[in-house]
Amino acid sequence: MHEAGDVRQAWGRVTAWFEQHAPHVFAALGGPGNSTTISEAETRMGLELPWEMRQWLLANDIDADRQPDVRSCLVALRCQGVIPSGGLLLGLTDIERVYLHKTAMEEMEPSEDPEHPSWRREWVPISAERDGLYGKFLNTRTGSVGSWTEGSSPSEGQYTSLFAFFHDVADQLEGVSPGKAGETAWRRRPGRTPKDEATRLWARANGYLINDHGRIPGPIREAYEASL
Repeated sequence: MHEAGDVRQAWGRVTAWFEQHAPHVFAALGGPGNSTTISEAETRMGLELPWEMRQWLLANDIDADRQPDVRSCLVALRCQGVIPSGGLLLGLTDIERVYLHKTAMEEMEPSEDPEHPSWRREWVPISAERDGLYGKFLNTRTGSVGSWTEGSSPSEGQYTSLFAFFHDVADQLEGVSPGKAGETAWRRRPGRTPKDEATRLWARANGYLINDHGRIPGPIREAYEASL
């Protein structure tokens, strides 16, 4: 298990994989972020991002020098096809948009159980779907990564750190087990095969809408096989 370390090393594994296997996704990850822009976003959100998150955004900011269309959905810019388990990786602009939206919603309609709210101010989103109904967040107090899903209680501590999360993403991309040696990540997911995962990853990277589970539509499978 990857518990602590330099997030740039973990993120570097992810970017190296895309640079070699999916250059168009690699290009969509954008260039270096800007410390001033990050500080301005922190001011608007009213919190300080952990150094680990700053390192990641300074290495690649998907949203750098881009502005969302006023008619766009909540997650406006994003990068598809990076996270094998699903969800759109967010850049700084989308991080701020989703954070402010989720925080405002919790303030307008507080959760019935104040001990287990649907959103906390210390949570900062790192991935989400277009409507923001589910995704993953970084806890700025503990440094751990959790997830939220509309209609369910958020789950904290799924990863000990952003470093651990990106290493797991890289493990999945490379087909390496996040658990015992010799046990592939795909075997840990019943009903999902390496070919299916590769097809889903390729489909998202090429603009296809595809579910994380269930049967892969024939036209998408055929298009993927034709690309090989």
